[in-house]
Amino acid sequence: MGEYTASKTRYQENDNTGFYRRCGRSGLKLSSLSLGFWHNFGTNDDYENMKQMCFAAFDHGITHFDLANNYGPVPGSAESNLGRILREEMSAYRDELIISTKAGYDMWEGPYGDWGSKKYLIASLDQSLKRMGLSYVDIFYHHRMDPETPLEETMGALAQIVRSGKALYVGLSNYDGETMARAEKILDELHCPFVINQNSYNILNRTVEHNGILKQGYISGKGMICFSPLAQGMLTDRYLKEIPADSRVLRDGRFLHEDQVLSTRPLLLKLDEIAESYGMSLSELAIAWLLQKKEVTSVLIGASRPEQILKNLEAVRKHEKAKLPEEELQKIDEVIK
Repeated sequence: MGEYTASKTRYQENDNTGFYRRCGRSGLKLSSLSLGFWHNFGTNDDYENMKQMCFAAFDHGITHFDLANNYGPVPGSAESNLGRILREEMSAYRDELIISTKAGYDMWEGPYGDWGSKKYLIASLDQSLKRMGLSYVDIFYHHRMDPETPLEETMGALAQIVRSGKALYVGLSNYDGETMARAEKILDELHCPFVINQNSYNILNRTVEHNGILKQGYISGKGMICFSPLAQGMLTDRYLKEIPADSRVLRDGRFLHEDQVLSTRPLLLKLDEIAESYGMSLSELAIAWLLQKKEVTSVLIGASRPEQILKNLEAVRKHEKAKLPEEELQKIDEVIK
């Protein structure tokens, strides 16, 4: 272990706040916020900053770090960087952390490095464990539905992974409600602990409300963790007036485009007015809106610096003190329509 020593108040500051939420009907609890490694943990990112983000999160009670095999760039580098942080700085805290990873998107060349075959999932997790220096992950996800591989094969691979001791629980990401229900039935028959769904969900993106996954997951007693809660930064004050030169839109452009921002800005301004009336920023409103959903276990945040994590934690604190009334939630829905 390196010089890092976790804050002694990391749990006390969350006592009796509901910050840790039960994942569906399982025994597992997740912190209301989870730290995602999709962006800013790759090969070309600053390693010292990565460490400080992990420290800031854990010091304030965020116990869940979420990865995937292909997070980078380059693919695998986010897992390698977390592995180094765990090895050099945070090894003493492994049992206080929930580490999750996934496989399902393109990872390596050839027919065995993508989708949902048993060959791919088991090989991918073995690679992930080596990169992170772990003997197991807490949650292993299939990252997306596979239209060609039989669902029985994919779910069978997840069950085998749990039996092998390489994952404690399994989850599904980017599934719809109908496919999840079929997968759940198979996993139940295999006595595999399927506990959570991970999908994109935010004020602007309501896909999970229409494809059945939100309702089906809740009925089935599964947790829901939501990624892109701030819609790649649109649900912040960053784009309300202009598009900054150092923004993701202009620097990257893979996931958020200038025309998206410009066409959505009138709506964002209306949402910002609602947030301001409750003493919140737009990003705080976006996170509070998700945490108020009974189906949601945790909100998966990304960050480029530690200060952003602390700001998102403030949204949780505000939500815990004063939940949005039903009429305010309806007002948000009316703005979106």
